[in-house]
Amino acid sequence: MRKILSTILTVSILATTLAGCGGGSTTQATTAAAPAETKAAAETQAPAAGGTEEKKTENLTGIDAIIAEAQTMSLEELAKKAIEESNGKTFYGVGNSSRGKSALPVFIEYLKTIDPSYNMEFEWQQPKNNKIFEQLTSDSLKSEGTFAMTLIQDGNQIQSKMVDTDILKTFVPLDWAKANGTTPDDYTGFLPLQTLNKVFMYNCTGSAEFKNCWDFVYEGSHPLFMGVDSEIVGKNFLMMLTEDKYADWLKAAYDKLDDTKKAYFEPTIQSVQADAADLGLGANGAYALAWIKLWVGNYNEQTDDGPICNTLVDASAKDQSGLLVYSKLRSVEESATVSVNNIKVAAYEDGYTGIGGYGYCHYLFLTKNSPLPWTACAFIAYMTCTEEGFDAWGKDMGGYSANPEVSKAVEEKYHHSTGGGDEFPAKNDRGYDWWTGEGEGELVLEDPAYCSEVSFSVGSWIDVLDRYTPGQ
Repeated sequence: MRKILSTILTVSILATTLAGCGGGSTTQATTAAAPAETKAAAETQAPAAGGTEEKKTENLTGIDAIIAEAQTMSLEELAKKAIEESNGKTFYGVGNSSRGKSALPVFIEYLKTIDPSYNMEFEWQQPKNNKIFEQLTSDSLKSEGTFAMTLIQDGNQIQSKMVDTDILKTFVPLDWAKANGTTPDDYTGFLPLQTLNKVFMYNCTGSAEFKNCWDFVYEGSHPLFMGVDSEIVGKNFLMMLTEDKYADWLKAAYDKLDDTKKAYFEPTIQSVQADAADLGLGANGAYALAWIKLWVGNYNEQTDDGPICNTLVDASAKDQSGLLVYSKLRSVEESATVSVNNIKVAAYEDGYTGIGGYGYCHYLFLTKNSPLPWTACAFIAYMTCTEEGFDAWGKDMGGYSANPEVSKAVEEKYHHSTGGGDEFPAKNDRGYDWWTGEGEGELVLEDPAYCSEVSFSVGSWIDVLDRYTPGQ
């Protein structure tokens, strides 16, 4: 990890950048990282799944003691505790995904298989415009909160606003840990429900080709993107590019460009060399900053991934490209002018080089003052340890359970890898292991701790970059 700049140094960099750029957009950082899927994956992915929470098991009280005990129990044992605690009560949850509302009644039906007389009402809220952090902070001030748990994205703000402040508590189900070849005590990081991927796509009805991730920032390219103001996970993606691993990927992709394209990019790379040094980045940090600067300066900002998908799959969108949630392809309605076959997933094309997209997580937490902690633990265990509990998310391509056993069951049920068949090859999801394998999908994975660490330095540098305005 790079050392965060001192306030004086960062202000100096921003002043210099502002003088050269003339201002830009302002944002906050947001989103998540990646889960542990197999024992091997647990070793490589789990560190990226959240910040560094020090494990202390001695002299625990309140919610911490309940979590410590719950982490020694099976799902069925947790279910029995939940029944004792919440029968006849109302469960309140809050999340970035509306599908928590779909998962809760399935969970209640599961509890009824243990005790047919069990009954629990529920309410699920989905705050808009990133208000979930304000809502959870406000609720944390009560002696007993309203919300029992949350499903939340944006690793940067989770780390700095929720975990570092002790508002949210990580519970690691015993069965989930066993499936990943570890134990709750040994696992470090947040608990991911799933990894979602945003991937580079382009309309293939014209003549344009995107063979390298640098092609998306080449002259005349204006990819459709929700942007660092529309959805904060986009800013986390850009900040992650400055981490050594991903900066090295960008340099390797740059090296494979022809001389004409290298000549186009070289002035920008040279212009950010000093910034890369001042920001404390690694040897290839300038390549990351150059790509970020060109991306921010040229993307065509959209309000949501849905409209981006609708645009790209239309035959009229010749040669346009974008970075969007892969699962949006599931809802395309085929017509004479609209088809999934009007786009290509860049990373799936033979000879494509470099970053294929971005992966971020939905994480599960208890609130520090949860009114129904045992029920929250049981619900979290049910979603992460059973195919039925994950089904609300598992039915779609592009969302990967952090539990390898659940992930396998989902594929056996829905066959996402062959979901498009020969007719729509872009919908044949190659899976989490392919997307995260180096030399394959090359998915950039969000690390909440890294994003939080560089949000003031790199994040502030991004804030003052010039933005492209369509039509200018």
